[in-house]
Amino acid sequence: MTAGAPRSVTRSGDPFLRDPRLVAKLAPLVRVVNRYFATEVRGWERLPTQGPFLVVGNHSGGAETVDLAFFLGRWLAERGAETPLYALAYDLFFNYPIVGPLFPRLGTLPASRENARRAFEEKGVVVVFPGGDHEVFRAWSRRNTIDFGGHVGFVETALECGVLVVPMTIHGAHQSTFVLTRGRRIARWTGLASWLHVNVFPIVWNIPFGPVPAFVPSVTLPSKVTVEIGEPLDWRHYGPDAARDPGIVRQCYDDITTRMQATLDRLATETPHPILSRLAGFCRHNR
Repeated sequence: MTAGAPRSVTRSGDPFLRDPRLVAKLAPLVRVVNRYFATEVRGWERLPTQGPFLVVGNHSGGAETVDLAFFLGRWLAERGAETPLYALAYDLFFNYPIVGPLFPRLGTLPASRENARRAFEEKGVVVVFPGGDHEVFRAWSRRNTIDFGGHVGFVETALECGVLVVPMTIHGAHQSTFVLTRGRRIARWTGLASWLHVNVFPIVWNIPFGPVPAFVPSVTLPSKVTVEIGEPLDWRHYGPDAARDPGIVRQCYDDITTRMQATLDRLATETPHPILSRLAGFCRHNR
């Protein structure tokens, strides 16, 4: 979710169509994803016992990103499909044929402050990946870097709505794909930036096709994924007016990104080669 993005509804109208029964049906697929990556979630006990609050994660994995599945798997196991959980996403996702209309029923909302505010008013929990396409398509060489691209909309929303903010640091997911470049110039040259509000045209090293645009389906490499939930950050003492104070907004932004980078550095030191670690896990399991 980025600042200055006031979109609040899908083309079909009200996006608040979450269907717990459909979310529950998704659980087997979520379990498969987490088994493939041997997902380990740490610090779950740090989550507040009830909403509203905002979960802020780093975004990884290129076009095949499954970051939300890491959190959702544990959420379904611990709190069930009935407990309201929402995720903010690009408008583009809702225009996909066939699957696009399913996103609102799964609790996915077009990224906007209006939608986040309404979710909080309903005591819901909201997950956001502020880095968006900027971070999810960062180069392989920056795989262990938190890079929200200066997007501060999530800070302003948290301050305005007076909710706790929970950092969620994910390590290993970006090793599952080889991003060569974001392709920002290509996006401008092709008109994607103005037409679809897509600021990147990423090039990845695709298995088995080599260097191709990210939208070409590829093999997602198995990589050991570790998710660490951090201590909730309480910015409520600043008051809602702080959302319009650039100094306070920047201070909060620097606070959470610095904390998450320190966590990511520690996780990267602990598991420097997550692909090799996952492959070793496969070997041990098949003995």
